[in-house]
Amino acid sequence: MPTIENPFRPGAGHPPPFLAGRRSEKEAFGKLLRQSTILENLLLTGLRGVGKTVLLDSLKPIAIDQGWIWVGADINEASSLSEQNMAVRLCTDLAPATSSLVVGSTSWQPPGFASETLTRHQTLSYHALWSIYERTPGLVLDKMKAVIETAWHAVSAEGRMRGLVFAYDEAQNLTDHAAKEQFPLSLLLDAFQSIQKKGIPILLILAGLPTLVSKLAEARTFSERMFHSLFLKGLSEADSREAILKPIKSRRASIRFTEETVNAVVKMSGGYPYLIQFICREVYDAFSGRLDRGEQADVPVEEIERKLDADFFAGRWSRLTERQKDLCYAIARLPSDDSEFSVREIVEESTKSLEKGFGSSQVSQLLAVLSKQGLIFKNRHGKYAFAIPMFSAFVRRRLRGM
Repeated sequence: MPTIENPFRPGAGHPPPFLAGRRSEKEAFGKLLRQSTILENLLLTGLRGVGKTVLLDSLKPIAIDQGWIWVGADINEASSLSEQNMAVRLCTDLAPATSSLVVGSTSWQPPGFASETLTRHQTLSYHALWSIYERTPGLVLDKMKAVIETAWHAVSAEGRMRGLVFAYDEAQNLTDHAAKEQFPLSLLLDAFQSIQKKGIPILLILAGLPTLVSKLAEARTFSERMFHSLFLKGLSEADSREAILKPIKSRRASIRFTEETVNAVVKMSGGYPYLIQFICREVYDAFSGRLDRGEQADVPVEEIERKLDADFFAGRWSRLTERQKDLCYAIARLPSDDSEFSVREIVEESTKSLEKGFGSSQVSQLLAVLSKQGLIFKNRHGKYAFAIPMFSAFVRRRLRGM
């Protein structure tokens, strides 16, 4: 049989050929959609490569099937520079969903001067939404509430839709800027909480790195009660095996993975979906080439590790200072390096293994910087962990090569 094209597709947010696992997360989302009054929104967090974007995309058809309109985008730093930028983001995302809706079909009108901007039978294009924003009196919060409420009343007048879902990926980029008196993250939370208190069915989904959790808590203390939080972990062994084997079977490929190969991939990947795709692609290509030459097809572990280091880890490592790298070396030597670690543990290890150790204040400062860079995050128990899966193994490989 001819060799079929490699079925594995590693990439940033690219859907895998088979989405394994995540059944409990989808069930939890289904329960949120069935709320008669929106009391909880959805917060998806997890390490890089754990499949947050892919899961978020898989929730969209679930919402649409249950009668919800899906609105969303990726959040970049520009969206979070100011409150008005956040307002532009929300109006831009709303417009495709509302541009076919006619305001004049309902007697409801937005408050204040905003009603003067709308004519009977006018559609809610971006221009119309932004006109409501500009003409509504009050703060940015008042303006945004008027825009979203107008959109919902236009939607509800159609009588077919249950509500609106606002879904934002890369939400760890959201932040308040107290020094500039700009609070876009707080604006987002305040707007949705206020609208939901009125009984309007508008659901917010935020997905991002674990650093998002602390940002939400700093912005608004009520955020912990506002969200149902799901921290995505690596796939179970059974789900990992499905992610490895089903793409090959579904494509009727000429390459087959043995039990030994599957076990090796599961172990190397740690169950992280991106790493499964990356490693399987390399194994598939290696098997194809070696079988064509009549050679034995073994998993090229060292070759894959070198490529993984170059493609996935090296870029982040190159941006670290020498002292930040020293800190990572100390963490990689800890017994708990792949789970969580404390400032005290890092200090003690650094005095044993580094030529120049760290004090507690130095470690705390370095961890804070690395947290802002998205390399490390602090959990609710006051301990830290790497935000990139298998990063400690990469650092240990660096140590062996020194």
